[in-house]
Formats: sequence, C-alpha cells, structure tokens
Amino acid sequence: MAQVSEIRRPNSTALPARPALLNGRSLWLLLLLLAIAWSLGQASVFGREIVNPGGWPLLLRFLHSSVRPDLSQEFLMLTFNAALITLGYAVCGVALSTLLGLLGGVLMSEVWWKALRTSRREKEDHHAPWLMARSVFAIPRAIHEVIWGLFFVNILGLTPLTAILAIAIPFGAITAKVFSEILDETPRRPMEALLHGGASPAKAMLYGLFPLAFPNVLSYTFYRLECSIRSSTILGLIGAGGLGYELLLSLQSLRYEQMWTLLYALFALNGATDYWSGLLRRRLGAVGRIELHMTHVARQPQHAPRQDIVVRASLTAAIALLVFSLWYVRPNPGQLLAPHTIERLVVVAGNSFPPDFMEQGSVLLRLSLQTLAMSILAMTFAGVTGVVLSFLAARNFLAPGGILLPADALWGWRLFSGGMLLLTRAMLLIARSIPPPIWALVLLFVLFPGLLPGALALGVYTMGILGRLMAEAVENLDERPLRALKAQGAPGPHVFLYAALPSTLPDYVAYILYRWEVTIRETVVVGLVGAGGLGRLLTEQLSNFDYRGVTATLICYLALTILVDLLSATVRRLLR
Repeated sequence: MAQVSEIRRPNSTALPARPALLNGRSLWLLLLLLAIAWSLGQASVFGREIVNPGGWPLLLRFLHSSVRPDLSQEFLMLTFNAALITLGYAVCGVALSTLLGLLGGVLMSEVWWKALRTSRREKEDHHAPWLMARSVFAIPRAIHEVIWGLFFVNILGLTPLTAILAIAIPFGAITAKVFSEILDETPRRPMEALLHGGASPAKAMLYGLFPLAFPNVLSYTFYRLECSIRSSTILGLIGAGGLGYELLLSLQSLRYEQMWTLLYALFALNGATDYWSGLLRRRLGAVGRIELHMTHVARQPQHAPRQDIVVRASLTAAIALLVFSLWYVRPNPGQLLAPHTIERLVVVAGNSFPPDFMEQGSVLLRLSLQTLAMSILAMTFAGVTGVVLSFLAARNFLAPGGILLPADALWGWRLFSGGMLLLTRAMLLIARSIPPPIWALVLLFVLFPGLLPGALALGVYTMGILGRLMAEAVENLDERPLRALKAQGAPGPHVFLYAALPSTLPDYVAYILYRWEVTIRETVVVGLVGAGGLGRLLTEQLSNFDYRGVTATLICYLALTILVDLLSATVRRLLR
C-alpha cells in the first residue's frame, strides 16, 4: 500500500493549482462591470424616464410601411440612381485607398526598411523612418470619414470628389496598416534570395514578396469594399448624395414607404457585396474578414489559392466596375489644384491653430466622458447580442448537418434550424446595412434624446458586423473535439458550454476589443442627429466655422482613440 501511495502521490501533486479568485482576468472583469455601471450613469438611465410612450404610433407606422414600400416607377428610378451613386463613391474610394494603402503599407512595413538596409549594406537601424511613417498614417486613421467629409465640404463643396476623398484618406491609412502587417507576416526567403542576388529592394519585394502576399491583399481589398458601401451611405447623410441622402430626406418628411424602398435597395447592395467578397475569400483560401486586419492573426492562407474562374472573373468585374463608377459619378481631380480650393485650404489651416481649449475646456472633458460611455454601452450591447446570434448564424452549428443537428434529424427540426439560420443572417445583414444615424432617428421615436439612443444605434449597427465576424469564427472551429463530445452522448447544451464557447471566447473578446477601437471613432456619426458626445459638438463647430474649436475636439477624439487602443492592446495581451 505504501508503494501504491508513493506512486499516486506524484500524480496528485501534478494536478494544476486552482487559480486565485482575484487574478488579472477577474480584475479586468470587475473593471468592466464598473465601467458599464458608470456608463449607465452617464446616460442618465437611473432616476429619469427613458421611454417616450407617445412615439409608439410613429414606430408602428414605420414598421407597417415595410410591407408596402413605394414601388412607383418614378421613385424606383430615383432609388436605382441613388444606389449607383453610393456604389460609385464606394468603388472609387476603395480604389484610391488601395493605392494609398500599397504605398503606405510598404513604408510602414519593417521588411521594407530591413531590405533597404541589406541592399545598402548599412549597419545603422532604420527604426526612426519606420516610426515616422507609422505616425504619419496614424492621424488620418483616427479621424472618421464623416469628419473628413465635413472638412472637404467646406473646401470643395458638395461634389463627388468630396465623398471619394472622405472615404479614401482614412481607409487608405487603415489599409496601409493592414498591408504592412500582411507584408511583415509573409515568408521572406524568396525576397532575401533576390536581395542577396543583387536585386534592388523594390524588385525583391515586387517579385519575391508580393506574389505570396497577394491573396491576403486582394481579400482585404474586397472586404474594404463592404465597409466602403456603408461609409458611402453615411456620407450621404451630410449631403453627398446617394442612398443615405435620400433616406434622410424620406425620414425627415415622414415618407416611410419611400424610406423602405431605399432600405431594401441598401440591403440588396450590401448583401451582394458581402456575398461576392465572401466567395472570393473562400476561393483564395482566406480564413475570414477579421483574420486579415488584426495584428496577431494576419497570416497566409492554409493552402495555395485556386486561380479559378471566380477569381479571374472577380478581378475583371472589379476593373469594369471601377471604370463604370468613374464614368457615372465623374469626379473632377482638378478641383484640388483650383485657386479657390487652395485659398480656402490656407484660410482653414490658418484659422485652425492654436486649438481652443480655454473657452470649452470643461465642455470638452464632459463630452469626452460621454463619448467614452456611449462607446462602452454600444459595445456591451453589441458584444452580448453578437455572441448569441453568431452561433445561430453559423452554417456548421445549428444548421442541418451541423455540430448540434445531425443530417438525419427529423424534418421539423431541420426546417426550424434552417429557417433560424436564414432569419439570423438576415437580421445581421439589416443591422449592419442601416447607418447608425438612421438607427438613432428611429430609436428617437420611442426614446427621449440623450446618450442612450446613440449608444443603442451604434450597438445595433456593430452587432450586425460583430455577429457576422463571430459566425465566421464558429465556422472555422476545429469540429473534432465538439463531435467527439457529441459522439460520447453529451447533450447539445454541454457541447456548447464546455467545447464551443470556450474555443471561441478568446477570439470573441479580441473581436469586441477591435470593434471598440472603431466604435469610439464612429460616435461622431450619431452626433450628426444630436445623440450627444463630441460628435454633436463637432457638428456645431463645423457649422459655425469654428476651426480652432474643431481642432481641439479632434485632439480629444485622438486622445480617446489612443486610450482605447492601449486598453484594447493590454487586454488582448492578457488573453494570449
């Protein structure tokens, strides 16, 4: 017995120790709960009336109009023209942002500066120019496209070039960051061989690195087209034209039947782009949308891309679409060099400095806290609902033949699960297709003005994006452990709680943190309709030509973005 106990003792001592109740993760969870409580207080949820009972008839009328949209020939032609304008702005903006992204991606990549140093056989480090390039592209990335749009309206007026530049500049900076990460993660041996063979750094990257990075670059470019459709719609709300502009006019005039016609066109446009982008990514072997633009997961496809007819047809269609878009919207690049444009730019630049912190210092601090609270509430709602809907929207989970529903299940269950899959995906598509300002205006039917309508509008919109991203994470799960539990007789809820959810939760948290960084910039969008925060103040300052105040507000936005980025990066490192 003594011998047995000696044999068992090492096994017993080898058991992992129970983690302390108060550790790094539990501390962050406690801070999250406190932040949510503080945000609810900032939104004045406690101690005041929130719901406006008098708005229910308007909301019901709005919903009832969805089954009888305006299908008159005249309005259908107007809707078709608005959809083409929205698509044209998006395509031209993505094309320009891709060019900027390729240039910036090379300058921001470490591999370029190392190749330059290798070719010159220099020993000094090029860390300084690399940091300078990243700093230059960080500023336009932190400013939302709506702010760029309002800026260019004051410089160029309401022209197609305004919308295209408003999309291209921030998207170009974001794309440059992603392309640099893709280049840095791409295997370098072919490029290094060319460098050692005497090739220049540009030729070594062009022939040794870009062919390997091309699948991820192309996949991300098409993903940006999805985002650009949504941004083009939002820019229409500031008068740039397209579906967003017509939506705002119809809502303000209470013509809900016309509004639903425009919304259905927007759903179709977003759905077609989403399907096209997803089909191309699958053909190229890319894992998913978010995998391509998060630093710690940017990687090469698991297998060589299949250069089949879908890829070739997509490239041909993209080029044709760009040519058509340039012809249809007819942007005039000569406006940038026109004398009156340069004169206005000089006046705006001269009136923007120094920033005015003295007169509105306390207001900026209060509104900055409101903006932070709005983003926390929006991400809490979007995160919780996105997690729930993601499993319902995944093809391999509850759908017929999925993890929890065998292919030979009863036809009733198969019909129910298939219908649930289609319904959930439609909900997510609708949620991310409707711009946040429209969601905010609809919510103001039944909610009193304040932070809460803005937070819920951003939450619903972000839920649509997060739910789709999270569903892709579920579809990319290793199903073997889950099916093994199912084969051992574990019920469906146990498979979900002990296998599926723990496997996806780290990615889910990373996705939520990534979207939080984006949402803090998108709070300016709901400020357009008076939902509060810095966005509302910025809209008022631009309307009053208070450029010194605009600069101060933008600095506050930049500070909030940096703060959220640091918090997000800290939590992501903790989860690794």
